[in-house]
Amino acid sequence: MRLLRHHDDKIINRTFQLRHSSSLASTLQLQEPTYSRRMRVAITGKYFNKEEQRASGVLGSAIHKAFKTREPSCEIFALSNTRTGDGLVPLDLINKDVVDAKLKEFRPNWIIHCAAERRPDVAEKDPEATRRLNAEVPAHLASLAKTLGSSIVYISTDYVFDGTSPPYTPSAQTNPLNLYGQTKRDGEETVLSIDGAKAVVLRVPVLYGPAPKNSDSAVNILLDVVQDQSGKQYKMDHYATRFPTNVEDIAGFLVRLTDLKKPIPPILHYSAAEPYTKYEMCLVFAKILGLPHKHIIPDAEAPTGASAVSRPKNTQLYTKETEDLGVEGGLGLSLFEEWWTAYLKK
Repeated sequence: MRLLRHHDDKIINRTFQLRHSSSLASTLQLQEPTYSRRMRVAITGKYFNKEEQRASGVLGSAIHKAFKTREPSCEIFALSNTRTGDGLVPLDLINKDVVDAKLKEFRPNWIIHCAAERRPDVAEKDPEATRRLNAEVPAHLASLAKTLGSSIVYISTDYVFDGTSPPYTPSAQTNPLNLYGQTKRDGEETVLSIDGAKAVVLRVPVLYGPAPKNSDSAVNILLDVVQDQSGKQYKMDHYATRFPTNVEDIAGFLVRLTDLKKPIPPILHYSAAEPYTKYEMCLVFAKILGLPHKHIIPDAEAPTGASAVSRPKNTQLYTKETEDLGVEGGLGLSLFEEWWTAYLKK
């Protein structure tokens, strides 16, 4: 459906079609939020996988750090399921009663929800837990945000698209190929379907940036492959085109977005513009580190086999609507090789 724009100082309407009906359309109206003198921001982004005993919250950590630069004019309530200290509050997002009590006490102006199971292969192994975290939790947070009068940003993914006809606009038809994409799409629909909620879906692609462990990012972990000079060979994806995007860039954009004094569309896209396959990312890392890469074998074939998790070929996100918002500093995107060169040589 076409995007409907009204030149009204208070309201923007966007009409989009939900997947469950070819005729049912839901029009969202996002009101300009009311700001207190000291803005309060709640951030979720530390998800703990008990089976693997590992935490992943690269984006949530970057957003927490970015908003801390606004203190004392901004008060932060950063929720973590695994860590305490540095302003982090331990909280199980599945426990609705505890979540309600904590957020009702804090009463945020904004809730930025990053916590998710982001790994497609892990999602397939535990679909129930993935659905609970990726779809049910954001629905509850959006409902709670409505009750509190808060605005909520739900971080979603380019994997809601099938990768057959890029670039994808915010209003493009979703068609996820795997369970991860399906649960994130379901999360989008539940968040946006809550009547009266001030909700924004921000879709982002594969992420990289500062992380405690390389395994916390699907991009950072490629460094381990490049640095493994033991003689082991790796077959590396040279089929899917990705648009790796820096978490610090997203975090800075979100800080600036919350300062925006005009209506925000219900769906935004944020993405870097440089295309890479995973194999090409490995070549960049090898170049920066001055390491040979003959042990990395490019694989240009599409994923196959019963155990292979389908991954879309090219889910490039069209970002013009986001750019047209006029957020101070624009998208503020880093260049992939330039950022990694500076980061790895620190």
